[in-house]
Amino acid sequence: MSLIRSALRIINQSKAFNPSPILDQTRCIKRWVAPTLRELRRRQKKIGPPTPQPRSGFIEWNYRAELFAFGKRLHEEFQLPMLQRAFTQPSYVHKEQKRQQELGVKETDIEMEDNSQLYERGGYLVNECVRAYLKHSFPLVPPEGINAFANYLLSTEMLAHIGAHLGMTELMLDTDYPPSRESLSHSLLAVVSAIEQTTGQERAFLFIRDFICTQMNQRDLLEIWHIEDPELLLKEICEERKLGDLEPRLIGECGKNTVLAAYNVGVYANKKLIGQGFGEDVATAIKTASLDALQELFDIRDNMRPLNFQAQLKPVTVKAVEN
Repeated sequence: MSLIRSALRIINQSKAFNPSPILDQTRCIKRWVAPTLRELRRRQKKIGPPTPQPRSGFIEWNYRAELFAFGKRLHEEFQLPMLQRAFTQPSYVHKEQKRQQELGVKETDIEMEDNSQLYERGGYLVNECVRAYLKHSFPLVPPEGINAFANYLLSTEMLAHIGAHLGMTELMLDTDYPPSRESLSHSLLAVVSAIEQTTGQERAFLFIRDFICTQMNQRDLLEIWHIEDPELLLKEICEERKLGDLEPRLIGECGKNTVLAAYNVGVYANKKLIGQGFGEDVATAIKTASLDALQELFDIRDNMRPLNFQAQLKPVTVKAVEN
């Protein structure tokens, strides 16, 4: 009997030191959460995407403070009325005039001006400065290449992209929101004209150089300038620079008469190798070699020297812009 009691005492002590775990059966997520989320998602999908609301609709919006902050972000000293005019689209002015006529307002002390004249002047400045910078950066590229680069930088898509990333979307006075790409590009050109009238042409050139010309950084130039017939262009360049007659030669080949055929062709001028390329046939290899030679002659290779984004405006360029 004493042995049984001692055994029970030992068992009770072991239970005291090693209590059995208690399972927690409470749920962390209720059963109604998943069906509710599915229903909300279904309703949102039925309604469609939310309509974007302009930042100016918020209570704490201060347009004058936003214009001041825009100039400080760009380190430019703007006249706020002129900067507001640069962001005012003709459609917004027509809308306000129509609204005043409907309200019976015949004469007003405040006259709104749109940015039509500003962006025309800004377009001329940007075109002249961009082309001057490209000719300075690519002295060996022919005029058709300079035109392709300039059209890329001055396209509506590129100017709208720059204007949107400078924070112009919320500052636009336009009837549509978000504003169209044409409106953004026009406002960017108008801002350039506002800089010229406020602080001079040199500051306007620096703005164009820092925000528009820098879009050429780390770009594949042959994707921007698509050469239709590189062999013909190479022949014309060689005749113009008196490099000699062109002669393509087959340097190597492998996998002939198979689907994995590869040909290596070199282009020679006056017995000097000026370019080489590969292709699945000889014609493709000659075209690739011609492109390689053009890159070498125009100094637009992928490993070329980086563009100089510290270039300054010369007095001669200022006179050309003024005319």
